[in-house]
Amino acid sequence: NMNKLNELLIKHNISQNQLCLETEFLPSRISNYVNNRRTPSMKHSRKIVKGLNDLGINCTLDDVFPPEQSEAA
Repeated sequence: NMNKLNELLIKHNISQNQLCLETEFLPSRISNYVNNRRTPSMKHSRKIVKGLNDLGINCTLDDVFPPEQSEAA
């Protein structure tokens, strides 16, 4: 399951810790999401996207957690 969370954090020079403070998630949770060890629920995905936007990254849910591309040719 691919996400672009780490890519966005690096591109915008935002630390995982800053995202933790914004979302009120523990560092281990954010680390698991960044490293694709766990997949966030829809509720948590939305909270992450809101946190990123609050930190100045203009992004959508699909930008951070792209839909599966099972229909790609």
